[in-house]
This record gives sequence, C-alpha cells and structure tokens, in this order.
Amino acid sequence: MFKTGQKVRQEFGNQVMKVIGFEPELIENVVTQWEDEIGNINTGKFIEDQLVPAEE
Repeated sequence: MFKTGQKVRQEFGNQVMKVIGFEPELIENVVTQWEDEIGNINTGKFIEDQLVPAEE
C-alpha cells in the first residue's frame, strides 16, 4: 500500500508522480499528480498494481 506524498511511477514507465490521495470505492483507486515538461500539473488515477515506488 502506498502513502500520500510517496513518489511512484508506472511499472513500465519513467514519469515520477506523487500520490495525492485514494478513492477506495474505485478500481483505479490511487490518485497521483505530476508536472509535465512545460509546467502543466496533471492528475491521474491508477490501479495500485500498476504502480511501483520511484527511486529518485
């Protein structure tokens, strides 16, 4: 289980994201946020099994 504030990435991806919350009633229950290369803040929802801790 991940914690709020933890850095994660998709198992086969390289975009580092921060866990900002959880929605336990949904299948895609981990809510993440990241900044893209031009400064936009993006939010995404993922199934916990799709994510791994990010080493920075």
